[in-house]
Amino acid sequence: MELNVPKTILLAGGVLVVPVLAFVTSFLFWPGALLKAYNWYWRRRLGLVVRYSHRGNYRFCYSSRGAPGGTTPSLLLLHGFSATKDMWLPVVKFLPRNQHVVCVDMPGHEGTSRTGPEDYSIRGQVERIHQFVQSIGLDKRPFHLVGTSMGGNVAGVYAATYPTHLSSVTLVCPAGLVYPTDSEFISRLRELEKGEKDESIPLVPTTIQELKDMLRLCCYTPPKLPRQVLSGLLANRIPNNDFYKEVFMEIVGEKSRHSLQENMHLITVPLQVIWGKEDQVLDVSGAAVLQGALPHCQVTVLDSCGHSVALERPRKAAKLITDFLCEQAVSDGNVKKVS
Repeated sequence: MELNVPKTILLAGGVLVVPVLAFVTSFLFWPGALLKAYNWYWRRRLGLVVRYSHRGNYRFCYSSRGAPGGTTPSLLLLHGFSATKDMWLPVVKFLPRNQHVVCVDMPGHEGTSRTGPEDYSIRGQVERIHQFVQSIGLDKRPFHLVGTSMGGNVAGVYAATYPTHLSSVTLVCPAGLVYPTDSEFISRLRELEKGEKDESIPLVPTTIQELKDMLRLCCYTPPKLPRQVLSGLLANRIPNNDFYKEVFMEIVGEKSRHSLQENMHLITVPLQVIWGKEDQVLDVSGAAVLQGALPHCQVTVLDSCGHSVALERPRKAAKLITDFLCEQAVSDGNVKKVS
């Protein structure tokens, strides 16, 4: 029997098939591009807009939502090694919609200028972030600084160097300390330094298996990602691996490795510390180091959570930061009443 299908239905079906086919083809052959498109879509859903600012010839890339001047300070979020501003998307999702949020690509990462080693040391990154703060006028009012891992090291040293620019600071599993207990990652670094094993840098994967190993190292419960998604993640990273190695050598070098340890006694603004109890990259014993030096800091250790707090516990991280900001606002209000 011959089916008599109207031409309009055939046309509509053809129009539908084209984008579906394009999606499937992109997923199979260009998974890296598809992941970037996904982040673009997610930023758009969250109201984040990608912007650029300049300091001389140096370009900063950042995403932001809202405007400064609300009831709480602006938030500046610093990501970790080899990540991008988009690593904060899961956390931003749970922040109040009226909160002014700025997520910046760290020096050399993603859309921010790539220069040389002088900018990749912790002190170099601190100075570049300070330039960024000035370039967008964030220094006109004290803001809250959040940093994780490498970004936590930078945030801590920034707080020690430019305390008048900050209202408070949150350090999430920060690098830059002398940890009483070695993590799995630190143990592997020691082996690399001794040259006992011919291994790649654990945080700079070059194969799918190395990427899986990195995810297991960074997450208490690694996400179960399809192979095509893993391929996309790897495809986006591999072109930058030489840069990542250069940054890595700077931040583990003598001048940067213990930057936070050497400067933490200079932090005078209210400090919040968040750490995953099962962190295998930077051991949770670092939280006690900070609390010992700064007894008034607020420490929260998250059970069943590894190094990637923003990925594993985004809702909890957002709530902890928001509650901390509210507490500081109440404290500031009481001080003003007394004075």
